[in-house]
Amino acid sequence: MKTEFSLAQLADPDLAEADKILRACVHCGFCTATCPTYVLLGDELDSPRGRIYLIKEMLEKDQTPTAEVVKHIDRCLSCLACMTTCPSGVNYMHLVDQARVRIEQRYQRPLAERLLRQVLAFVLPDPQRFRWSMVLARLARPLAVFLPTPRPSATPGLIQRIKAMLALAPHRLPSPGPLPGSVFAALGKKRGRVALLQGCAQQVLAPRINQAAISLLTRHGIEVVLVRDEQCCGALTHHLGNDHDALARARANVAAWTAEAAGEGLDAILVTTSGCGTVIKDYGYLLREDAAIAADAAKVSALAKDITEYVAGLSLATTARGDNNIVVAYHSACSLQHGQKITGLPKELLSKNGFVVKDVPESHLCCGSAGTYNILQPELAGRLRDRKVANIASVKPDMIAAGNIGCMVQIASGTSVPVVHTIELLDWATGGSRPALNAQV
Repeated sequence: MKTEFSLAQLADPDLAEADKILRACVHCGFCTATCPTYVLLGDELDSPRGRIYLIKEMLEKDQTPTAEVVKHIDRCLSCLACMTTCPSGVNYMHLVDQARVRIEQRYQRPLAERLLRQVLAFVLPDPQRFRWSMVLARLARPLAVFLPTPRPSATPGLIQRIKAMLALAPHRLPSPGPLPGSVFAALGKKRGRVALLQGCAQQVLAPRINQAAISLLTRHGIEVVLVRDEQCCGALTHHLGNDHDALARARANVAAWTAEAAGEGLDAILVTTSGCGTVIKDYGYLLREDAAIAADAAKVSALAKDITEYVAGLSLATTARGDNNIVVAYHSACSLQHGQKITGLPKELLSKNGFVVKDVPESHLCCGSAGTYNILQPELAGRLRDRKVANIASVKPDMIAAGNIGCMVQIASGTSVPVVHTIELLDWATGGSRPALNAQV
């Protein structure tokens, strides 16, 4: 694709990167076939190719984004299926992230939407605030029936978004997990030492996931530390276009993990939420222009691993469970399969450890969670969830396994089939506790 940035514009490292990405695009349109919003809406501007044209014009002409441009960029899930499909290697992720930042810097959203986004950015990354918000949501859920039914609109309104938030709130909250700073000793001979990302939403909604990871890791000789000064990874605010907050969190995490690695050492930084993992693995890129921390950020990105990447090298000791032939529908989270290019490994681990793993039709399509997407774009998210749940039901599973808390919440809201994390099943298969068959996030 031909670009027309000025030399002055190209002196900006972000615009220089955008120019490089845009020039890689050859307009082939392969991306449209796997883009969830294009599949649903059939609008070229709701495809990666269409959005690339919108972003190109906005950046080249240094324009204030129009409401029409914002509508189509906001509808993008950042699922990155287009990057998996693209034969030219276009890094759409870095391009659309830059567009989101430009929009938040220059576009005046309606007051209600600005306030909602500020609330999400304030509450979701903080576990204590998020826990209290979930308590309030549970109390408010019965009142949702009294909210008026919103009129159909291309842009969701506040009432529709409030209803979506209340619908996603859990019926009960589990007890909190272990405190930051906790260290879990290896059982038997020590084979390694890792940091385990504590997460923000996950530690409130499903602390059992990291508890299963700790159980499996320590049983296989790995010491696990929950780093005390760790923060939210920044993914939530990053995808909201608030890079000031996201990069501050990234810097804090790089400093915390670097200090831990310099102390007692770290073999890896393990992540059980793939949406977080994709961003942490990108810290090296996000902080590349920060001379004070760029080298450490690159090292942190290299240390970051999805939990399945790490346990694949542990020679898991499978034990007899007493019930075989459990059919597991594996949901491949977008951030794992498209963002980190991890596709077959989780399924291989489950199969090797005694589960009957079924591929879900249209596994490349997003479930509609996508961070805060199921709140900000509830109608499209609901259609994608229903499509995903129907595809899962077609394989008649006993359980659904996934590697991302957002996907787990989204899918669980549309099915009665138990939704568990891949690591919970692997922990059970190797001597840990059995996940509750009625486990709902």
